[in-house]
Amino acid sequence: MTSYNPLRDPDDAEVLPASLDGELRLAREYLAQAATSNIHDHVAMLKIAVGFDHRLRGLIAAIEAERGESR
Repeated sequence: MTSYNPLRDPDDAEVLPASLDGELRLAREYLAQAATSNIHDHVAMLKIAVGFDHRLRGLIAAIEAERGESR
């Protein structure tokens, strides 16, 4: 047991990605959105971190699906 709450539970369901092009578009849109966030707002930064985790997992899953890889 950890003394903190992890960002993601390893037992969570696997990510079902959009197409690679779709995931790239979503990642770019999220980067643009995150760039305008207030770095001094702790809650905003937590939300951005969770969003980045979600987008990156989707992008990795799309790349793996494109390559025919599976986990």
